[in-house]
This record gives sequence, structure tokens and C-alpha cells, in this order.
Amino acid sequence: MIETVIVVLHLLVAIGLVGLVLMQQGKGAETGASFGSGASGTVFGSQGSGTFLSRLTAILATIFFLTSLGLAYYASHKASAVQEAGLPDPALQIEQTAPAPVLSEDVPVIEEDVTPVPAGEDVPPAAE
Repeated sequence: MIETVIVVLHLLVAIGLVGLVLMQQGKGAETGASFGSGASGTVFGSQGSGTFLSRLTAILATIFFLTSLGLAYYASHKASAVQEAGLPDPALQIEQTAPAPVLSEDVPVIEEDVTPVPAGEDVPPAAE
């Protein structure tokens, strides 16, 4: 139950983090505003969205990091529970292969007249 909540929170924080990063200006946007490109008339003012969005991004990144650690803890806990239960590790199981099919006697086999190639020649002579 708690693992499901962490996964949902992790997903929502990841989507929010991507959205926040895409909303922020790049470092090169300030130089364009000084030459009159119109980037200074943004919603957050001429200074940009530095303080609010930067802090919110840092908070979401911290939550993302903590949920990642929580999910890693639950994954390792489940793996150790499988080992303690005595169940075989699925990664170490040897896959059983089916035996090769036996050719029956009623299947025709084409026999060719193969001439041996002498040891000194790389290319066999052409059939005429």
C-alpha cells in the first residue's frame, strides 16, 4: 500500500519537475532582453522567475530524490524477502532447452556428390 503511494508521488513529482524546468528561462535569455528582444516583459517581471521557481524546483528535486531512495529500499527489502523464503532467484535460473527433434526415416535427404578440395587451393573448381 505504501509502496503504491510512493510510486504515485514519485510520478507526480517527476512530471511537475519536468514542467518547472521547461517553464524557467535559460541563462542566455538575459542577454537577449538587453538588446530589446522582448524577453523582459515576461509574467514574472524583467528579473525572471529566479527565486520562486528555483526554490520550487529544488524542493521537487529533493522530494524526487527521497522517493527514489524509498523505492530502492522497498525493492531491496522485497529481494531479501525472496532470498529468505528459499525461493530460487529468477535471474539465476537455468533455462531448460527442448531436445532437438529426431528426424524420422520417411524424410528424404538429398545426397550430393561432393568432390574434396585439395589443401593448397582456396576456391574449388567450377562444375561444368
